[in-house]
Amino acid sequence: MTQTILVVFGTRPEAIKMFPVVHALASDPRFRVVTCVSAQHRGMLDQVLAIAGIVPDHDLDLMKPDQTLDGLTAALLTGLGGVMDAQKPDWVVVQGDTATAMAGALAAYYRKIPVAHVEAGLRSHNIYHPWPEEVNRKIIGTIAALHFAPTETSAAALRAENVAADAIHVTGNTVIDALQWVSAKIEAEPALANGLADLEARFAGKRIIGVTSHRRENFGGGLEAIAEAIRQIAARPDVALIFPVHPNPNVRKVVEGALGDLPNVALIEPLDYPHFARLLGLAEIMLTDSGGVQEEAPALGKPVLVMRETTERPEGVEAGTAKLVGTETTRIVSEIFTLLDDKAAYSAMARAHNPFGDGHAARRIVELLGNVR
Repeated sequence: MTQTILVVFGTRPEAIKMFPVVHALASDPRFRVVTCVSAQHRGMLDQVLAIAGIVPDHDLDLMKPDQTLDGLTAALLTGLGGVMDAQKPDWVVVQGDTATAMAGALAAYYRKIPVAHVEAGLRSHNIYHPWPEEVNRKIIGTIAALHFAPTETSAAALRAENVAADAIHVTGNTVIDALQWVSAKIEAEPALANGLADLEARFAGKRIIGVTSHRRENFGGGLEAIAEAIRQIAARPDVALIFPVHPNPNVRKVVEGALGDLPNVALIEPLDYPHFARLLGLAEIMLTDSGGVQEEAPALGKPVLVMRETTERPEGVEAGTAKLVGTETTRIVSEIFTLLDDKAAYSAMARAHNPFGDGHAARRIVELLGNVR
C-alpha cells in the first residue's frame, strides 16, 4: 500500500536539508510524496527549489515584511492545517527547528498524524540561544513519533529526555547528502557556480575568509562587535573577506554601515546553493553564526569559527572541526589570526574528522519510513 508523505519546509536551510529526502522519497514506489513550502524565506527558498528541481505541491507564500513570530506561527498553523486536511497524509516530515517545522509538527499533532523529525535531538540547553530555535525543536521532539538524529550525540540528548529508544535512529545529516549532490552537479556543469569569478580574480593571491551572520540573538551589540572584528581582520593586506549579507534589515544596516568602505571586504547578495558551495571551496576559514555551516564546511576540510556562546552541534567542537569564539571583537580577531599564522593550529582543524555524516542519510530515512508498521 502506497503511503502519502507530506514534507513541510519553508526556509533555505530546510530546503537544502530536505531536498535529498524529497528526491529519495520520489524515487521509491512505496511512497507518494507531497511537498508543502511555507516560504518563510521566499527568495532564498526559491533558489534551492530551482537547483533541486522541486516544484512544491502547495506554496503558502507566508513571508511578509517585519512579520512577528506569533503572527507567523498563527498563519503557519492554519495554512499547514488546511493542507493536511486536504491531503490526509500518513506521515508529516519536518526538519530542524524553524517556526515552519514547529507549526507543522503541531498541526499534525492536532490531527493525530504521526510526525517524523529530520535532524532531531540538537540541543544547546539554553532556550534563548539560539532563539527561538531551541524551544521549537524541543516542541517537535515532544510530538515526533520518529526521530532521525544526525549523530549519536543528538540521539543521546533525546534519550536523556526519555524519548523511547526504538523511536530514535542515527542517520547522519542530510546536509552532507546535499553538499555532495550539488558539488557533483557543479563539477558536471561549472556554469552553475561561475558567478564568483570576478571576486576570485579581484582577490587573487589573498587568503579568503567566508563570513555569514544572521542570528537573532546577535542583533544589535553582537553584530556590531562582529563587524568591528571584520574591520580589524581586513586591515591585514594578505586577506579578503566574502560576506553574503542576509536580507534582514537588522543585519544589513549594521554590516553595510560598518564595512561598506573596505576594499578587501566583499558584501554581496545572499548566494544560491551552488555559489555558496563554491564559496566554501574558495574559503580558507569560515566565520559564522550559522548552524548549517558548522556541518558543511568540515566536509570540505575548512575550519569553522562559530560566533556564538553555545552550539547545538557540539560534535564539531568535540571533533575539532569547529570552535566557539563568541561575539567579542578581540576574541574573534585573535582566533582568526591564530589560524592564519599557525600552520599546526590550522591543520588540526582542517584535518579533523567530520562527524556529521557520509552522504547517505536521506536513503536511511526513507528506509526507516518504509519499515514502519
